[in-house]
Amino acid sequence: MIQRESTRQGVIVASLWRKIRKTGRVAEPAPDKPVPDNTTVQSTAAELGGSVQIRHVDAGSCNGCEVEIASAFGPVYDAERYGARLVASPRHADALVVTGPVTRNMEVALRRTFEAVPQPRLVVALGDCARNCGVFAGAYGVAGSVADVVPVDVEVAGCPPRPEAIVAALRGLTGR
Repeated sequence: MIQRESTRQGVIVASLWRKIRKTGRVAEPAPDKPVPDNTTVQSTAAELGGSVQIRHVDAGSCNGCEVEIASAFGPVYDAERYGARLVASPRHADALVVTGPVTRNMEVALRRTFEAVPQPRLVVALGDCARNCGVFAGAYGVAGSVADVVPVDVEVAGCPPRPEAIVAALRGLTGR
């Protein structure tokens, strides 16, 4: 019985490989994308004026903003090409990107993270919840907006903000 079962699996695998060989590669063609000339690349690099290392802090969000941050750093919007890079430690960061209203449980952690970022440092309040507590305003577990806990330099509106707005805000940071 065991030998019979392994024989069946071998036949299935062999037929699958035959089907793959017969079908060949199936993928849609790459989109036609204009290749930028060298002057465009140089002007973009001159516009950046540097790079910024970012530490993201979720202070109590619903994770909608986190999905949009992932999109902003994904292959479509690619925020890294503009000089923005996510880092794992606040000690390596130039800026904090804070999402969500600051909950009572995250208030001290946000302050400590802010203090761990070396000077000069920037803070971005990303999303309506980080700016003014959004739909969570007045909730028991909410300590306040990000500006109530740490000083905020840049605010990005939206619930959640679109990846284009996030990339635009980060491009503004690299120009400072």
